Amino acid sequence: MLTVYDAMEGALIKREGPAPITHAAVWIDLLNPTRDEDLLVEKALSISVPTREEMSEIEASSRLYQEGGGHYMTAVVLHQPDPLFEPPVGTPITFILAGNRLVTVRYAEPRAFPIFISRAQKKDAACMTGTAVMVGLLEAIIDREADRVERIQVEVDKLSHAIFAGKGRNRGPTHGFDVTIQMIGREGELTSRSRESMLTLDRLTTYLGHVMGERGDEKLLRGRVKTASRDVRSLADHIGYLSSKIQFLLEATLGMINNEQNTIIKIFSVLAVALMPPTLVGTVYGMNFKHIPELEWLWGYPFALGMMVVSAVLPWVYFKRKGWL
Repeated sequence: MLTVYDAMEGALIKREGPAPITHAAVWIDLLNPTRDEDLLVEKALSISVPTREEMSEIEASSRLYQEGGGHYMTAVVLHQPDPLFEPPVGTPITFILAGNRLVTVRYAEPRAFPIFISRAQKKDAACMTGTAVMVGLLEAIIDREADRVERIQVEVDKLSHAIFAGKGRNRGPTHGFDVTIQMIGREGELTSRSRESMLTLDRLTTYLGHVMGERGDEKLLRGRVKTASRDVRSLADHIGYLSSKIQFLLEATLGMINNEQNTIIKIFSVLAVALMPPTLVGTVYGMNFKHIPELEWLWGYPFALGMMVVSAVLPWVYFKRKGWL
């Protein structure tokens, strides 16, 4: 879908369909574009619109480059197709600065885009040039990433409290801990995806700052890009901290599972040792010899039972005093 946004009186005016790209157009948004829409934009702006495969390349030289008078910048942005059932996934978004216009190429709709559009249409965001639109979009994307990092922090804190508060213990090593490991794995996966997104955004903002310096863009916009770059780096540092904490929680959970298993094995070992003397007594009096001293004794059977009970109780008392139980 091709959408053209014109800048009029400090606001963005949306035009859909195959409308001509006029001088008032500052932003051309290509969402799941067809080949005809790509050709229309390429002909109007004398640029080359990258394909989906080209946008997915991981080399920095394939994501940040200049070609034909346009500056191409690609970043991986997280979006959530279904907030209730699907985790956030990364999608590449390409920003093309061609003169005074911005072209965005994307195959998903992160929440940051409608948020920025809503603000720009209400004149709450600077959007008179393509560079200003791009800076506003980046700020909205970074704000969304910051919100996601805050949610990860909350979930990690909850996991930490649940693990070290003793929940799930004394009920078997897999009753509760298995769910905890799944939650840790989910947060770890989300953290790694956020780290990837922050890495690409860091490269993009650094490159954009150099491009704006060469183009002679407004000093205010360049200052906003520097601020956005610092925000990205601080978020990346915090994500690194969360990643380390998640790894620590995983190791702590596995250690607790190991302790639970060791406790169970210890109980079985103690019971086996405690039952060895009664087994020995029962074995002695179970032998089929004709002449056994207690065979004709009236109290022989109670005597054997008493010996078995005493021989079982004494090891148990000894283990309790040693603190092994």
